[in-house]
Amino acid sequence: MITGVHHVQLAAPPGSEDRLRAFYGGVLGLEEIPKPPELAKRGGAWFGGPGVELHLGVEPGFRPARKAHPGLLVDDLDALDALAARLRAAGHDVTPDELFPGHHRFYADDPVGNRLEFLRPSG
Repeated sequence: MITGVHHVQLAAPPGSEDRLRAFYGGVLGLEEIPKPPELAKRGGAWFGGPGVELHLGVEPGFRPARKAHPGLLVDDLDALDALAARLRAAGHDVTPDELFPGHHRFYADDPVGNRLEFLRPSG
């Protein structure tokens, strides 16, 4: 029986690790998780925080995910607004979306173009 999600894997182009670290670690505030030595040879980076783990793996011929995306929960509405402001200040477009009843949410792209959803239940 499935009991949860261990991580979400996203792709990234070769050589993008510094941009990924600046975004996922710096802007989003996630901690970098050391990769096992054999996997570290492949490039990419892993990040995590309370209840979430994102793995970014290098993919030759990379194309960003434009429809598929992780939905990342945020602590509260103030934190969601603050995150949107941090993303804008770092030069990322933030697209609000009120189409999911009972939730406040927005979309933003990571530095390699992958779509990310940030949300908080409104109840």
